[in-house]
Amino acid sequence: MLPPQLQSLFDTIDRRERPEDVARLVGEAAALSAVERKIISSACARSNRWSSMMADFARPSDMARQISIARTLFESPADVDASDMDAMADYIRQIEHEIGKDFGANDFKKDRLSRSQRSAKGMDISKRQYNKRFRLAARMERKRLRVIREQLKRSLTLASKSRLASQLTFVHFEDANTACFIAYYVARCNLRSVFTNQSQARPFDEICEMLLKRCHESESTNWMAIAHVLPDADVLKNVAAKDRGRLLGECFAVMKSAAELLREIWDQGNLNRETMIVRRGNDSTTWNVTAGAWNKLRTGWFTLLFSLGLEDWIESMCPGKVLRLMAADVAAWHRASGGDLHADTGPWCDLPLPWEVLSGQPCTKSRVLEVCTKWHVDPVKSGWVAPPPDRKIARYSPTPELVHGVEVASPQLAALLRSLGVFSGKPVSGIMKNEE
Repeated sequence: MLPPQLQSLFDTIDRRERPEDVARLVGEAAALSAVERKIISSACARSNRWSSMMADFARPSDMARQISIARTLFESPADVDASDMDAMADYIRQIEHEIGKDFGANDFKKDRLSRSQRSAKGMDISKRQYNKRFRLAARMERKRLRVIREQLKRSLTLASKSRLASQLTFVHFEDANTACFIAYYVARCNLRSVFTNQSQARPFDEICEMLLKRCHESESTNWMAIAHVLPDADVLKNVAAKDRGRLLGECFAVMKSAAELLREIWDQGNLNRETMIVRRGNDSTTWNVTAGAWNKLRTGWFTLLFSLGLEDWIESMCPGKVLRLMAADVAAWHRASGGDLHADTGPWCDLPLPWEVLSGQPCTKSRVLEVCTKWHVDPVKSGWVAPPPDRKIARYSPTPELVHGVEVASPQLAALLRSLGVFSGKPVSGIMKNEE
C-alpha cells in the first residue's frame, strides 16, 4: 500500500493530467530544497486552474451491460471483470456450453442446433428462448473482439507518449524521488500536439532535469522503473544487464503489436507513401498513434541494444521509422513558409516497411546507410541506425489550452469553441444568424 502522496502520483500515469497539477503533487510528496522549490514553483503556481481539456485518454467500453443481460438468461455465475477480456472469453465459453454452442461458431443459419439436437443435449427451452441466448452469445463474442482492439489502441496511445509507463505497478513507486520524476516526466510526454509548422515542445524540461538529478543523488532510486519511460544511456548504466534484457523483450513485444496494427491499416487504406498526406477514408488517428508508438519504442529498443553491446543485431535487421500522416492544410502551410516534405520521407519510401522487416524481409544497416546517403539524411542524428543524440533540456512553459490543436487564450473560450465545432474541420454549428 503506497502512502497517499505517492498513490496520487501513481494514479496520474494512466491518465492525462497537466504537468502543473502533477508538479503540485510532486511538491507535496518530495522534500525539496529552497532552490528546487524555486525551479518547480512556476508550474505549481498554475495548478488547480480549471481546464476545458480532458484529463484522461479515451477509455474503451467494457462488457458490463452484456453481463447484466446474460445473468437473466444463463445459469453460469457472472462474477467476472467486465474489462478483462481473457476472463470474458472463459465466461462466454461457460454460457455457450449451456446451449451447446462452440466458441467462434456464430453463424445464425449454420451453427444453431435443431430441435432434435437440442433435445439430445437435454435442453428443455423453446426455439425462441434458444435463439435469444444464441444471439446474445454471438454478440458478446463480437463485442469482446471490439473491446480488445480498443484496448490495444489505448495501450499504443500511451506507448506513443511515454513508452512503457503503463506497465509500471505501484511497487515501482515506493521510492519518492523515482515516483516524482516518472509522474512529472510522463505528464510532460502526454502533452497534446500544437497545430504548428514548427517542432513540438520537448518533454524533458528544467523541472525534469532537477527531479532526475535528485534520483542520481539518491541510493534508493528505482532505475529499472525510470528506464521504462526514459531508457537513456545515463539511466541504463544504473540498471542490471538482466533487467535491461527483460526490458528489451518487453519493448520488442509492444513493437510487434504496433507493427501488426500498422500492417492492417496499410492493407485497408489507400495511403500515399510518397507524401503521407491524408486522403479521404484514411484512418489517420489510429495510424498516427500507432506510428508514434512504433517510433518511440524503436528508439528505446536501439538504446537498449547499444547499452547491452548488441548493436551488431541491427547489422542484419534494422527496421526503419514510420512516418505519420499529415493533414493537407498543414502540408500547404509548410510549403507556403518555405518548407518541404519531411527529410525522412525519402528513406521511408525506399526502405522495406517495418512490419515486412519483422516478417523476415531483409533490411540491413548497410542498406539503411546507403538510402540515407542517397537522400542526404544523417543516419545517426536522425535516429535511423542509432539512438538519438544526447537529450536537450527545454525551458518550462505553461500548458496551453488547445482546441483541436489550436491554442486558445482562456479555458472558457476553449470550451465554447469546442462545443461549436470550431477548428474541427467540420461546419460550425450552433451559431444563430442575426435577423434584421
